[in-house]
Amino acid sequence: MVRFIKISILVFILFISCSFAQDISVLASVDSSNYLVGDFINYILEVRSGKNINLIDPFFRDSLKNLEIIKEYEPAISKNENSTITKYHYTVSYYDSAEITIPPIAVNYKVGNDTTVYISVSNPVTFNVNKIETVQQSDIKDVKEPLTIPLDIIFIIAIILIVIVVAGIASYLYRRYKKKKEGIPVEKNIIQIPAHIRALKALDNLEEEKLWQKGRIKDYHSQITGIVRAYFEERFNLPALELTTSEQMHLLERVREAEVIIITTKDFLNNADLVKFAKFVPLDSVNEEMMKQGREIIQKTIPAETTPDLIEEEAA
Repeated sequence: MVRFIKISILVFILFISCSFAQDISVLASVDSSNYLVGDFINYILEVRSGKNINLIDPFFRDSLKNLEIIKEYEPAISKNENSTITKYHYTVSYYDSAEITIPPIAVNYKVGNDTTVYISVSNPVTFNVNKIETVQQSDIKDVKEPLTIPLDIIFIIAIILIVIVVAGIASYLYRRYKKKKEGIPVEKNIIQIPAHIRALKALDNLEEEKLWQKGRIKDYHSQITGIVRAYFEERFNLPALELTTSEQMHLLERVREAEVIIITTKDFLNNADLVKFAKFVPLDSVNEEMMKQGREIIQKTIPAETTPDLIEEEAA
């Protein structure tokens, strides 16, 4: 009687296992049946299971111990209404020629809330790893033969021009460095500002100081006549800063280019002398007229080759 009960229980368990096996399948595969030594081999274990199946992740490393594991991927899981597909992916390699067989992989799982662990086994996978065929008699060659660049006349001329330009720059820099090292001053192009431009600019600066408006009338007249006298020295080569008004007018009357400013210059210098030496206090209009006369004296004696437009632009 006891024996009968045991046999009945065993038959029942086998029946239940067969029923569950219908809800799970395990398929192992690789992406080719032939590889070369060192190739990457993609081994995939695909598990299709029903909704009530709970997988226990399989352990691969013992089954792949004869292979070099290159990379282990996260399981890829996809679901539909009736089943779940779980793919386990390994990239492996083998470094000798042989026929390789990856043995069946056991996948453990549970059914629903049942604590019993069931097993489903995959199929074995066999593939060949082949050596790379070599020809012993042939010479060793580069991976790719060196490229030859055809030379044409334009390319040659371009190279020559580049060499000439580089040599010229190098020569200039060397001479400059040598002069500097030997203490020879490096020549610089000095831009000479014309006398009339500097004089007009000085008058503008003086007008912005507003000296006579601040009560510094004597300073104003001294500076404005000094600007005009300095202009005469450079423009007409006269020692104007060292001469009295009468001496300066005597020499100025001999300069042909100064004929147009004789009367204006005489009034200009005499008014300044009254302020500086006779303690004359001029009206505001006289101070303003002094600035106008100073500009007129300079503008009427600008060299003929300098155009008025250029004068105004440079003076600004």
